[in-house]
Amino acid sequence: MEELQELKRRRQAIILAHNYQPPAIQDLADHVGDSLELSLLAARADARVIVFCGVDFMAEAAALLAPDKLVLLPDLRARCSLADMITPEDVRALRTMHPGAAVLSYINTSAAVKAESDVTVTSSNAQRVLDAIPNGEVIFVPDGNLGRYLATRSGRRVVTWDGHCRAHHEVRVDDVRTARRLHPRAVLMVHPEVRPEISACADLVLGTGGMVRMARERPETEFIVGTEAGLLHRLTGENPGKRFYLLSPSLWCHTMKYTTRDRIIACLRDLEPRVQVPPGVAARARRAMERMVELT
Repeated sequence: MEELQELKRRRQAIILAHNYQPPAIQDLADHVGDSLELSLLAARADARVIVFCGVDFMAEAAALLAPDKLVLLPDLRARCSLADMITPEDVRALRTMHPGAAVLSYINTSAAVKAESDVTVTSSNAQRVLDAIPNGEVIFVPDGNLGRYLATRSGRRVVTWDGHCRAHHEVRVDDVRTARRLHPRAVLMVHPEVRPEISACADLVLGTGGMVRMARERPETEFIVGTEAGLLHRLTGENPGKRFYLLSPSLWCHTMKYTTRDRIIACLRDLEPRVQVPPGVAARARRAMERMVELT
């Protein structure tokens, strides 16, 4: 820890950790949050170097919003399988098949996919962005479960892509039945990346930021958490006296666990691996993210 703190001071660096990171990484980070929250914080931070403990698209988003800073991803194996399920060519093909439709891309996409989109959304603001888009057909990529959830909530015609987060997609109704039986007084909150039949069973459908807020504000003392296991560390730490139970053992993202203290130290020492987005792609992707901020 002494070496880490000295490297941070020398590099004028801050460490940002996503809610799904291992507990040890969350504990040493300067800030813990969701992907957009951390990217916005990176842009505002009084730092030269950003160490983003998460997966590739998150570090790219930070690089888009903080182009004057050096963004490091401690382990390049930390990729998001959902983001890898859609390509820029796929988005262009969808536009050809649905001319005139607005393209909403989930933040869980590469910068190259964001560059082909009209606006980027997060799980927490997707409904507000969709409501702000003029009536007409909308394309939503890449998470099909989230896209279908938005279509149900809005009554809009939403063209979805057949992508999914493996961890959320593998939750089954039997998991809900088991959790309800074991914890009958607990509030069930799930992420909108789960299958529609799981969302329909839940008391609350929320992104990670919403779960953090609800756990703090609601009077109940027990919660079943339907998102990646890493969030339970933060929920437990911020809410003494309350209990949190993981909905399903499938809620585990192995690429989120690649980050280690040694890799953080190495990337600060070497200033590698760097996350850089080609200028042409960055300008267009940044517009899609800025449009999201304007609409919300």
